[in-house]
Amino acid sequence: MKKLPAKLLCLSHLRWDFVYQRPQHLLTRFSEMFKTYFLEEPIQDATDGAYLHLSNRLPNLWVVVPHIPKGLSKLEEKLMMKQLMDKFMEKEDSEDFLFWYYTPMALSFTEQLSPALTVYDCMDELSLFKNAPAELKDLEKRLIAKSDVVFTGGQSLYEAKKQQHANMFPFPSSIDKSHFVKARTNKVQPADQAQVEGIKLGFYGVIDERFDINLIKAVADARPEWNFMLIGPVLKINKAHLPKNKNIHYLGQKSYEQLPAYLSGWDVALIPFMLNDSTKFISPTKTPEYLSAGKPVVSTAIRDVVNPYAKNKLVHIGYTAEDFIDAIELELNNKNKKEWLAKVDAFLLKNSWDNTCESMLTCIKNSIKDKHKISIAS
Repeated sequence: MKKLPAKLLCLSHLRWDFVYQRPQHLLTRFSEMFKTYFLEEPIQDATDGAYLHLSNRLPNLWVVVPHIPKGLSKLEEKLMMKQLMDKFMEKEDSEDFLFWYYTPMALSFTEQLSPALTVYDCMDELSLFKNAPAELKDLEKRLIAKSDVVFTGGQSLYEAKKQQHANMFPFPSSIDKSHFVKARTNKVQPADQAQVEGIKLGFYGVIDERFDINLIKAVADARPEWNFMLIGPVLKINKAHLPKNKNIHYLGQKSYEQLPAYLSGWDVALIPFMLNDSTKFISPTKTPEYLSAGKPVVSTAIRDVVNPYAKNKLVHIGYTAEDFIDAIELELNNKNKKEWLAKVDAFLLKNSWDNTCESMLTCIKNSIKDKHKISIAS
């Protein structure tokens, strides 16, 4: 095999219509060169046998959703998924496929298949997330061993895993600058945000076990005149535990297209993540997105935010509520952001999902060459 396969099958733990992030950014671009299938985790609602539902989202991209019966044991579910995948691949030439894994769990029902190339894009340390399956670590070891090339979603994750594979590369979160730069000139606020008057501090993303609700409450308590605009779905935490301050506004999930309009109305953007196992290796995509929008950023000490963003004096790092208040007040009183913004733009100049895709593709092509050399030698 000297050339790229014609098709790509992505196996994901995230749903295509969930928060728009790394998988969507990459696969929309890869779909311009591969016939792309995005396989989601199964939905347990089938009443008349298991099946795959395909929906066309882009000219060359299909979302594939397995539907299986309720009440199956883990083993029964694995066997049913294996049968569905075998049936799907019966109509396809597996040797013309690149398999792109986001979840090692998918290996349990695809290990029997033989794609031309296997890529593991390890965007997070999933084994450290809340409710992670016990078998995930073992499956990841097997997936890494099976992979031809491994990518990581950040530098710290790369440092933690680089000894596990000889062909591993870090690809931190990137940006679609032309999308988020719209926030710098947008004048019309979305209706639900426009009705909130005064200073606005914002966050968008998933509000889950990584989100420091106590930190937000402490800052909101100390500064009742500040408004907190929290955008995103609430998952894996009890909504009843969320702070109910009048100055904290939960606006729900918004589409990727809507985000620049919301960002445009914020005075400061926040990354209030807890420092725990689930955030140990994350590389928040929102960091460069906030900066592209021209918004000052205050974050907790997430390693992939500290280095490179705080190290280059592009964002503020806070360890306590008092630190966050001091950094926010500093930015609210800063009337001249031109020099900082010029530094931001210079730093982000070559940072784009297009460039990330191009670099990943180079790694993939080199892996194909190496695999071809090995097959000739053997």
